[in-house]
Amino acid sequence: MTKRQNRLALILGALVVLGAATALILNAFQSSLVFFFTPTEVSQGQSPENRTFRVGGIVQMDSIRRGGDQGMAVNFVVTDGAAQVPVSYTGILPDLFQEGKGVVAQGRLNEQGHFVAEEVLAKHDENYMPPEAMHAMEQAERAKQGAQP
Repeated sequence: MTKRQNRLALILGALVVLGAATALILNAFQSSLVFFFTPTEVSQGQSPENRTFRVGGIVQMDSIRRGGDQGMAVNFVVTDGAAQVPVSYTGILPDLFQEGKGVVAQGRLNEQGHFVAEEVLAKHDENYMPPEAMHAMEQAERAKQGAQP
């Protein structure tokens, strides 16, 4: 092989390795990417099927039901003021989790449209809410006020 052929083979080999590394990185990034949806978006079918995502809003008043699994199972409803999503979770809830407070749950929808959470996050102080959840709550409130005579 000539110098030119060796150089060309080296460049092509480097491009193949770089392409493979890029494909692996993008695949890993895609599988760990988790999107946020509001209860309204979930109820309208905009959330992904068979894929993990987050839903956030306010824990609806009088919706927390505990039971089964030695008291570790809990059912509650997340609302943004316009729509509600029923959530099931088995595990230890954050100390700040309570009705009327902000929450973000990560999990998947089952076949019945019930959200099965793998993780539940509660807001950490009185002034915090994820920006997406705050925006959704404001839009739902505006829509509700616009619908009233």
